[in-house]
This record gives sequence, structure tokens and C-alpha cells, in this order.
Amino acid sequence: MRQALELQQAGRLSEVEELCHRVLARTRNHPLALYILGTLGLDFDDELAIEYLSRAAAQEPNNPFYQLTLGEAWSKVGDYPPAIKHLQRSCELKPRLVEAHCCLGQAYARFDRGEMSLLSYGKALDLDRDHPLARTGIARALINLGRMDEAAAYLNENIARRVSMAQSYNILVGLRKFSSEPPELASILNELGNSAISAAEAHDLDFAAGKVLNDLGRYDEAMDHFLTARAFKVRDFDIDACRKRVDALISLFDPKLLAAMESYGDPSEAPVFVLGMPRSGTTLTEQICSSHPDAQGAGELTKLGRMAAAIGLKLGSTEAFQQTIRSMSTQQSQALAKDYLSNMALYASDASRTIDKMPHNFELVGLIAMIFPKARIIHCERDAIDNCVSCFISNLQHGHSYSYDLKTLGLYHREYDRLMSHWKAVLPRRIFDNRYEDMISDQEGQSRRLIDHLGLPWVDACLRFFDRGGSVRTLSRWQVRQPIYTSSVKRWKHYESKIQPLIEALGDLADI
Repeated sequence: MRQALELQQAGRLSEVEELCHRVLARTRNHPLALYILGTLGLDFDDELAIEYLSRAAAQEPNNPFYQLTLGEAWSKVGDYPPAIKHLQRSCELKPRLVEAHCCLGQAYARFDRGEMSLLSYGKALDLDRDHPLARTGIARALINLGRMDEAAAYLNENIARRVSMAQSYNILVGLRKFSSEPPELASILNELGNSAISAAEAHDLDFAAGKVLNDLGRYDEAMDHFLTARAFKVRDFDIDACRKRVDALISLFDPKLLAAMESYGDPSEAPVFVLGMPRSGTTLTEQICSSHPDAQGAGELTKLGRMAAAIGLKLGSTEAFQQTIRSMSTQQSQALAKDYLSNMALYASDASRTIDKMPHNFELVGLIAMIFPKARIIHCERDAIDNCVSCFISNLQHGHSYSYDLKTLGLYHREYDRLMSHWKAVLPRRIFDNRYEDMISDQEGQSRRLIDHLGLPWVDACLRFFDRGGSVRTLSRWQVRQPIYTSSVKRWKHYESKIQPLIEALGDLADI
């Protein structure tokens, strides 16, 4: 084990894995071997990592670091109730472990427990006033709750004390739209001229500068900063593997298979799946729907994607997934539905409709149809160029590497469009197309059609979605607290001279 730890520090991970398995061959539940294997598995196979970490924590339940890492792993896959349980335990075992309080604050925030999140970050700050995770975390928690002025105070203090300076600038400029040049812009540009900043800091500062310049209508300058920021990212998205995955899904979920499985799954009408490309209006749609007293938003649930991965749907290969789906029994489909509903119940009360607004569930419409034959599906769509530009200039997090390059982004959008066309062809009348531009031009009419699709009676509260309390935990959190505005329609024309690789890649999908 000492040798394994030394090799892990040296980055010789395959040797570390081999040593840990040798230890486990002699001592089946050696806690440190299990823990190290769990840490190695994170980012490669999160579910397997959780299995190893859970076994380690079971062997040494009073080890605060095992509890912390297990809680982080659950949080990473988006399953917050177990994350909170293990992170709370870590805090109890080692009350001065700042990282545990920060991770607990983050898990509470993502689980829509805003006030609990603030308490956890407050405890972290009591232990270390300058801890970067605590200072940016409490600001994000306040933003999620709509307490923008308090968040700005923390962020400005971070900048003054140079604690997570670049990240704080990036968050700060997202709090409002600028109509005149703010003093922050000169400061951000000055920081970008500092050769001592890291690549990660330059990335955040370029995004911050781009956001301000975009607000001011200085579009060419803004796009230059966005292009520079994107150049810092590793462009490793495999578009060929993406095409093969879409081919496999289209081949698998044909009319014959779907007809044969009409009686599968659970007849519950509670789940509502809002899906589409990121930045296509999914958060707006969720806010409108969850303004209805009989509907509740659950946020971006990862459960469906994790279930699909568990039965073989991987980016590199879909053979196991295809085999599992073709051989699935009625009882197995019902077990999958029960598992999903149990998870969904953790995020919502007994509302008659619960909205899961994970955009990338557009890949899993066939699985949705199989396990929930009566569930509503809402497809958010938007002008292809506008949608892609919004993805490109938004600082999308882990899992969106297709958005780092204009050409790849356009090609990816074509695959999304091809797959959605297939779903609409094989599942007629199951999918409601909620076009962003229709919502902008006829808010009440489109909102009424949306609520009608949910099978709910109309209520006027759905027109004042921006008055709702509670947290908003996505990049759209500022926008969805405002009434609907039209400035995002055909916004791409401001950047036309600089986005030709995107337009060419979109081909006939580009409405020029």
C-alpha cells in the first residue's frame, strides 16, 4: 500500500491499480486498496468508483476522508441525498475539515436547499476566511437564491483580496446586463495583460471580458475573447464516435421494437422530460411549467443517463446497450421505471407532474418511451446558429466538450437534429416541440399549448414565471428571473464574420 501511494503520487496509475488488486486478492475488503481504486475510477467510471468507495467507507465508517470522497463522488454523478449523508458524516467526524463543509454546501445548493448551503459555506468561512471554494461557493449559493447584491459583495471582496480573482470576475459580470462600460472591464483587461496569470485564470478572464463587451454591443471584440478562451480548452470530442452512437440509436429504436414494447414500463404520468440542446430554452420551459400549482421542477436529473450507462450505453460502444434493450422483459422495464421514480421522488413532492430538464436526455427518448409510455416529452428547439453561438459563448461545464470548437459544435448539432427527427418520426404525437422563437413571439399562446400538453388546466401564474421564488441552478439563472425578451433572436448576425466554420458545418440547418 505504501508503494501504491508512492506510485500514485508519481502518476503511474496502471501500476497502482495492479498493486491494489493484488492486495484485494489477499484481503478482499482492504479499505485503503478500495479507497485508492475508487479515486482512480473517478472520471473514468464513476459508478464503479462509487462502488469501491462505498466498500472502503463501510470498512472504516469513522474515516472522514473516505466519507468526504464518497460524498464528492455521489455529488459528481448528481445524486445529492447520499452525497449529503456522507458529507454530513465527514463534517461530524472532522469538524475542522474545510473541504467537507464546502462540498456539503455545494451538494445542498444543487439539491435546491439554498439556506442549508449558506450555513455550510458559512461554517467553512469561519474556519478559513480566504478559502477559495468557500468564498466562490457562498456567492454562487446567494445567486441561486436571487440575492445578487450580497453575492456581488463577496465577489468584489474576493477580487480585492485576490482570492479566486479570475473566477470571481467571471461570476460577477454574469449578475447583470451592462448598458455602459463598467470599471470592471478595464480591470479585467489589465489582468489579461499580466503574464503571471495561469491558463485557467486567462480562460475565466477572457469569458468575463467577452460577456461585458457583448452586453455593450462590441461584438467583434467580444467574440475575439470567446475564441481565445475556447483555445485554452482541450478539444478531444470524437465526432465520429458521436455519429456511430446516433446511428446505433436510430437502428435500435425502430417502429417494430417500439410497437412491441408499448405495454412495457410504468403507466405513471408524473415524469415530464424537457430536453434539447443546451441553451435552447430548457430552463425557461421548466420555469413556465413549474409555475403551475400541479407541477414541480426537479432540475437536471442525472438518473436516466446513469441508468442508460449502467445497461451499456457508452460513447465508444453501444453493443451492450442494444443487446440489453432487445432482450429486456416487461419486468425489467418496470424495475427501471421504479428505480427512476424512486430517485425522482427525492427531488419533488407529490405534484402530479415533475419536470426533469436534463437537455441531453434527447439521446434517451427511446428509453423514455419504453419505461414511461405515458410520460410527456417536451423538445426545446431554437434557431440552429443562435443555439450554437449561445453554447459557444457560455461557459458550459464538464460534459460539453463538443462546444469548444465552432466546426465541431455545428457537426454535433447536425447529429442532435438527425436523432430528434428520428424520434419524432417513430413516436408521433408523443413529443411537443417548444420552439424558443414561438415563445418569444407569442408567450401566452405557446405557454397555453405547453400546459395543455402536460394535461393540466391553464393558470395565469404560468405567464409570470419570473416571479417565482426558490433556486435556479443553471447558467440561465439571471435570464429566467426576467420577463421574456427578444434580444436573443437572430443574435448570431452580430458575429457572422467570425463564425463561418460553424455556419459551414451546420449546412442546410443554418437559416441565413
